[in-house]
Amino acid sequence: MREPDFDVDGWCLDDGEEYHREAPETFWIPSKAAREGLYPGDLAKLIFRIDVGGEDKQVAVERMWVLVRERIPNGYLGILDNNPHAIEENDELWSGIELPFSARHVIDIDTANEKTITIAAEEPRRRWPIR
Repeated sequence: MREPDFDVDGWCLDDGEEYHREAPETFWIPSKAAREGLYPGDLAKLIFRIDVGGEDKQVAVERMWVLVRERIPNGYLGILDNNPHAIEENDELWSGIELPFSARHVIDIDTANEKTITIAAEEPRRRWPIR
């Protein structure tokens, strides 16, 4: 399954492991075991790089929570659990859309509860396109 691509989708995910390697004293991330051990209902915080358009090709960077729906080869499928502040509501990147991500993208974790497990089982607002 392809990852989000900035040129194709208008947004992508930054690599949290890379941020941590560059500044290990100031950019904490959960352990690799924790990032690779997520289950449906868990929440993962990811860094989104978003094309906000305009003539000067502005880019916004936002940290948002994603609810894990399922484990897939090389990562997870999740549901965006936040609305980006930098753009207006849309069908491509808004709360409820499905997106793939991997452990290297995870910069924080919140554990599942009954409510998040129920939401993880629901149909997303928009499924991730299989291209």
